[in-house]
Amino acid sequence: MLSLTRYPAAQQTGQPVLVIVHGLFGSGRNWGVIARHLADTRDTVTVDQRNHGASPRAISQSYADMADDLAEVIATLPGTVDVLGHSMGGKAAMMLALTHPAMIRRLVVADIAPVAYSHDQTRHIDAMRGLDLTNLTLRSEADRRLSSTIPDAALRAFFLQSLDLQASPPRWRLNLDVLKAEMPNIVGWPDVTGTFPGAVLFLSGANSPYVQPDHREGIRVLFPESRFSSIAGAGHWLHAEKPREFEQAVRAFLTAPD
Repeated sequence: MLSLTRYPAAQQTGQPVLVIVHGLFGSGRNWGVIARHLADTRDTVTVDQRNHGASPRAISQSYADMADDLAEVIATLPGTVDVLGHSMGGKAAMMLALTHPAMIRRLVVADIAPVAYSHDQTRHIDAMRGLDLTNLTLRSEADRRLSSTIPDAALRAFFLQSLDLQASPPRWRLNLDVLKAEMPNIVGWPDVTGTFPGAVLFLSGANSPYVQPDHREGIRVLFPESRFSSIAGAGHWLHAEKPREFEQAVRAFLTAPD
């Protein structure tokens, strides 16, 4: 089963458990602060997806498999749950909703659509695989070495959260070989049928190109009770760029009357 972290509610209010699903190259720990904030009134769980963090390694990164992983976790939780997924995690959450709809009450999809994208993240995998880990003990030195291939400081900081410097020798908490081989599946979207009858919020960064107006017709075929909102001044990493606004939008949707 996937590795998970539980955040017990500070005050129980009868709301469903919230399951948070991270995106590509991430882990549940990236969502720790937001999870703690949202756990003020409900139990909250973050997961490490397969081939990420402390979860098992596998030869596939298909959305069908990722959805089944999430279903296995949710089966251990009480009742139906609410699910929040970002980017790759949003696609996994959508596949879960379409294939196991009875498990989910409400769904938040953060800055992704159920479509195939043309971008490719293998250059970042090549940069991480190419990082010289020899005698590496400091994150600042890892950042300096990685800067030669990844000039964006924010991206480096994000990737380096998955570098385990306590291991001997240091290692990535990512199955980079499988993620590279499975990249067409990760940026793609499978030919899936069915619908999810529950309420879905597609929450996007206003500056992000990932969810376009012409995606909405196809989204509503799969998710007829979908609604759309955006966060001003945020891009694809909306939860990191505007965390309090992100939390407010998620909370308002999940607690709104039926």
